[in-house]
Amino acid sequence: MSTDPQADTAAAEDPATPEAEPSAAAEGSPDPGSDGTGATPAAEASPADADQNRPDEARAAEPEGGPDGSGTAEPAGAGDGGPGAEPPVSGRGGAGESPAGPGAGDGPETGPEAADDASGSEAGSGAEAEADADTGADDAAGSETGVEADAGADAGADPEGTAEPDAGTQATPALSEAQAELAAQKIERERIARRKAEREAPVEAGAKLSGKAADLLAAVRAVESGAKPSDVYFDEAPAAPRTAPAAPPPPRPVAPAAVAAPAPSADTVEAVRAVLARGGAPEALAAPAAAALGEDAAGQLTENPWRLLSLPAVRPAQADGFARALLGPEAGPGDERRTTVLVGWLLTQAGLKGHTALEAPVLEKALAQYGVPDPAEALERAVAEGSVLVFHEPLGPPVGGGAEDAEDAEQPVRLLVGLEGAAMAEESLADGLARLAAGTFDAPGDWERAAGSAPSPSAAELIRAVAGHGLVTHTGGEAARAEPVALAAAARELGLRVCVAAHAPGGGPDPVTVAGLLSGAEGPGRDADGQFALDLLVVLDAPQLDVETAAALVESVPDGARLVLSGDPGVLGSAGAGRVFADVLAARTCPQSVSRTPDPGPLGELVSGIGIGELNQVDAPGKEVVIVPVKDAGEAVHRAVQLVAESVPRAFGIPADQVQVITPGHGGSAGTRALNAALKERLNPGPGRFGGFDPGDRVVHVPSAGRALAARVVSADAEGLHLDRAGARVVVPKELVESQVRHGWAVTAHQAVGTRWPAVVVVLPGDAAQALSRDWVYTAFGRGERHLSVVHGVDQALPHAVAEVPAKPRTTRLTGLLTALATAGAQQPE
Repeated sequence: MSTDPQADTAAAEDPATPEAEPSAAAEGSPDPGSDGTGATPAAEASPADADQNRPDEARAAEPEGGPDGSGTAEPAGAGDGGPGAEPPVSGRGGAGESPAGPGAGDGPETGPEAADDASGSEAGSGAEAEADADTGADDAAGSETGVEADAGADAGADPEGTAEPDAGTQATPALSEAQAELAAQKIERERIARRKAEREAPVEAGAKLSGKAADLLAAVRAVESGAKPSDVYFDEAPAAPRTAPAAPPPPRPVAPAAVAAPAPSADTVEAVRAVLARGGAPEALAAPAAAALGEDAAGQLTENPWRLLSLPAVRPAQADGFARALLGPEAGPGDERRTTVLVGWLLTQAGLKGHTALEAPVLEKALAQYGVPDPAEALERAVAEGSVLVFHEPLGPPVGGGAEDAEDAEQPVRLLVGLEGAAMAEESLADGLARLAAGTFDAPGDWERAAGSAPSPSAAELIRAVAGHGLVTHTGGEAARAEPVALAAAARELGLRVCVAAHAPGGGPDPVTVAGLLSGAEGPGRDADGQFALDLLVVLDAPQLDVETAAALVESVPDGARLVLSGDPGVLGSAGAGRVFADVLAARTCPQSVSRTPDPGPLGELVSGIGIGELNQVDAPGKEVVIVPVKDAGEAVHRAVQLVAESVPRAFGIPADQVQVITPGHGGSAGTRALNAALKERLNPGPGRFGGFDPGDRVVHVPSAGRALAARVVSADAEGLHLDRAGARVVVPKELVESQVRHGWAVTAHQAVGTRWPAVVVVLPGDAAQALSRDWVYTAFGRGERHLSVVHGVDQALPHAVAEVPAKPRTTRLTGLLTALATAGAQQPE
């Protein structure tokens, strides 16, 4: 590999410049005055732009104000408990609050910058630690990898502050799997001991409650006390065999993305505004609160002021201040109304980070961090009221007892808590996948002949697997995408109705995206029963499926049809909750076809090594991979612009419009905002008279969360902003431009998943070092087809991330559900 291409990348102009290979430290020192990691010191953070030194990828899980940290949704007095107080610029409790130092940042993105990566996988260390403290889901398994908040004596006075790390607090090193397990067991033992001391005998079903709520409450306490679990759980992997459904569940209606929810009435908004005024909250919250809570929003807020947490921009400290202003001294941290809402809020934040459920000890820990005096009691109350669901997941076979007294064996379990939406989606998805997996097909000679003429042995294996099964998974890198394409071609020759859907436009041989297929705008359409009119559905980029999307997709696949889920397990996961593809692979309940087709060339060799945790030096005689060492963020932006505008086009003949810049976050001095501003000034300068845009600007259109579509600005008028999106004309209404459109010369890796460009420039400024992980680097480096330039300012953080920072785990239930359904199906008589 070679270093910086200046006037001509193919012929280096400065032979004296030493080469900096990916596995070696980049030349040059960290930013002057930095702490040695390349991160900007806390003292340099500007209150006017709190996100200057922080990647924004995880802020969708941190509701701290409005777009760009402006705090448009800040209830007055939220930070100090008093109504009418001015919102703080920094510190605890207010919009724009941001622990100083690396990773400090602004409020959540409510526009396209939040929708592209709501899972938070690209967060910097500080941002991720803060989000972990907020949700209590340190690593979704009870291990304490995030910043430990101080739930001290002041919890009641400032419960929000107990969850915020002090300025300069650094995240503790990640625990090993063994250490994480020991930590989780320790938490569980302590909790059980505490509960036993409080209640010598388990609460019987029906005590003060009735029906399913009482049973659930008794079940929670029975598990905590170590007693044998009852049979009333919403079982993820039930001990008794579950019978497969006689018929697939009816498809859930898919609302067109363009149809907005009805606006609340003027009277409703006015009533909410009056309640907010009494609590000292800004009037700007009236319309969003009315839309979120419905026509009775004013009554709900009067009865339970903490319902204000239904708004994404509101944090618990802000809701606490609002409640104290309305209710007075009785609005304490242990108020039942507060704790019930807080349980749901924490689970919602966990969902934004990819979890579909949380372990009960993790959730109790998070409640304690927010000053709840009895977290276990609060969780039981939420279960009893039905605001959350409890899931009892067996962990391995029963232990103890002998062959003669197997009934006395203890079943190791973990207790999971989740919200109804994710639970219903995950269970529906499991049922649908089990239904398809149960389908068997004869494999006539035509399929074998098709396999015999396949372009590669791996393609032939995939065709043979699909010939006899209704559900098949397929894994491989970029070169392996040709194999499901060959399968689709063979199936069409056999007379089958076939559809190949990808995550992003142009990601497959057909112009069909998963979102377009579900909406009916693309693909074969639906039959009279609401099912897709097809015999084989191939889904590329399967790791990008969240549980809601996957459930809707699988429910629409008719009986007798085949489904192939294909993708690269090494890329970043879905923007929404769940890890569908990884869970299906882990369950091993259907045939798995693994491609043996390697990605070609130096780029393929480099990316393949990253996938197994190795950042290797590769031979790139044609300058397919170039490393550009930089000393600071300003130099990183300068060099990135130079590469896009001059060096890459001159050396490879690739137009600047086909060179994509990828960087870890939106904020910071070398994030997407700064890079896009510099690239626009160089490539398409203009006054930005159309809401900051000019004709010819490269943009990203985000019509819904998780969908980032490349487009170009054509014009604007009273109707809105006119875009050209892959040849299709799209009009974004003017009131949605700010929330759905941003410049697109530079994007994050989450926005880039599913798309490749002839050349890619990956910018790694020093302040993004802690945002890097193996799956991020694998995804970003793999987006280039012919050329990759790495603007390298993170020193040894790059090889460290590849070798030692795997993808962050997510707590999900799908693997257990699929395993239970497969076991139940195998035990049923023929």
